[in-house]
This record gives sequence, structure tokens and C-alpha cells, in this order.
Amino acid sequence: MNLHSIDRNHPIPLVRHEGEAGADWLYMHHATPGSGEAYRPCFSTTLLHSLRQCQQRIAAQLDDHPEMPGVHHLVLASDADVFNLGGDLDLFVQLIRSGNRARLLDYARLCVEVAFAFARLAGDRVHSVAVVQGDALGGGFEAALCCHTIIAEEGTGMGFPEVLFDLFPGMGAYTFLSRRVTPVQAERMMLDGRVYSAEELCRMGVVDLLVPRGEGLNAARELIRKHRRIGNALRSMNQVRETCRPVSLDELLAVTTGWVDAAMRLNDRALQTMERLVRAQLRRNTTAPRMLRQTG
Repeated sequence: MNLHSIDRNHPIPLVRHEGEAGADWLYMHHATPGSGEAYRPCFSTTLLHSLRQCQQRIAAQLDDHPEMPGVHHLVLASDADVFNLGGDLDLFVQLIRSGNRARLLDYARLCVEVAFAFARLAGDRVHSVAVVQGDALGGGFEAALCCHTIIAEEGTGMGFPEVLFDLFPGMGAYTFLSRRVTPVQAERMMLDGRVYSAEELCRMGVVDLLVPRGEGLNAARELIRKHRRIGNALRSMNQVRETCRPVSLDELLAVTTGWVDAAMRLNDRALQTMERLVRAQLRRNTTAPRMLRQTG
């Protein structure tokens, strides 16, 4: 493995490239901020920009080698005890209280651009895999849903808590979830506020592969190994999926613009709920990333 990016002072992803396997591994929340500063494993603007840059680099490399057969695998995982807790609620509160709709819209657009790239990076040439080893909430659940394959470890939970502060998940939830369950069920899941177990989501068809705790990354490696034998078929399936159930960036942007308008209408009670959730996220934060704890 070649290490492309490490920064221990900012919450950017750890990126590992495996050329022979034709895969890139993006580990969110690898770096913890400096001493004394708590870090919430959510989609900060810094993390989103870093993920987008990684996606663009991979797309450029594939464009430089159009002769490469099969598919390239892009794995989204986490180096924290959770997959991702969702949007940056602290930022949301600040922007809503100050009436800064333009900046909130910029954040939302960046979110859906990252989501769209996981679904449609380099056209039919990439197969994205989410490895959910800890809770995936709100935007974290959306991030998993936008990937082609979801691998989840037993005991993890996924759901949309946005209804707790009178909002809906607007960064791709409906677009991607309604491709795995019926639209009616997708709406119900977006508004019931439940955290669903990985076991239940697997039975529903939302999770593709359920594995024992601690086996998520090994399962992804095995999946990539198996896929190497059917790379052409996977590329063809990507084309079929896009033909029959296309994902439109315009659709995602239109929905997220509605999300911004809804967010700007939130009252003070809803914003106070967001602030309480931020404090809860800080309390559950761990001090060392997953990979650092494993490798000592």
C-alpha cells in the first residue's frame, strides 16, 4: 500500500491506493485535531473538500488510462468508532442564526457533489463500496446509500435523526434509498427518526452484506478480489443501472436546495435541539482513531 495523504492536525481522510487490486480506500476521520480540541466525526467542510479532491484525483487517473479493463473500486470507510454522524450541525446552527443561506447552500451542494461522485464517478468505471463499522446517521447514512455496495458489521445502526429538529435528510436520502426500498418505505424511514440495526437493514435489502464485527474491511477486500474476475460484467451493470434508474445531479441539487429553504425556516427550539445533539456527539467522541488503536 502507498500512503498518499496523512495530516494529523485536520480531520481529512487517510487515503490508501492499491494499484494491483485497482482500489482506493478512503478512511474518514483519520486525523484528530490538536491537543485539547474535541473532534466530531461528521461531514465537516474540510472532510467534504478532501473527499472531493480524492474523487477528482481518481477520476483523472482513470481518464489518463482509458485502456484499463474492468472497474476500479473506491472504498469508503472510517477510522473512528462511528462511520459518520452526518452533517455539521454546529455549522448549521451558526449559518441559520446568522441568516447565511448562501453559505449553507454551498455546503449542501458540496455534499451532493460528493454523493453523486460516489454513485457516478468516471461514468461506469468505478464500483463504490461503503464499509459501515459504526453508526451511520443522517448524512452518514446517505453517504453509505450512495455507494454501489454497502457492507455493514453486526451491531451497527443507521438512520435519519433529522426529524428530531423538524428537518428532513436532503443530501441524497430519497434518491438513493428509494433505489433499495419502495418510495413509500423510503419516506417512512426518512421521517420516523429510527435508528435501524444493520441486521434489519440487511433483511430489507438496504445493506448488501452483513458481516461479524471487525470483519468489514476483510469483507471488502474479498469482494474486490471476487470482482476482479467479473470486471467487464460490473461495468456493464453500472451502465444498466444508469439506463434504468439514472442518478441525476440536477435532481440532487434541486432536493438539497429545498432542504436549505426548510433549514432556514427552523425556529429556535429546533436549533437548540441541534445544539444538544452536538454536545451529545462530543461526549461520544473517542480519543484515538480505529487504525491507530489497532496498530498500536
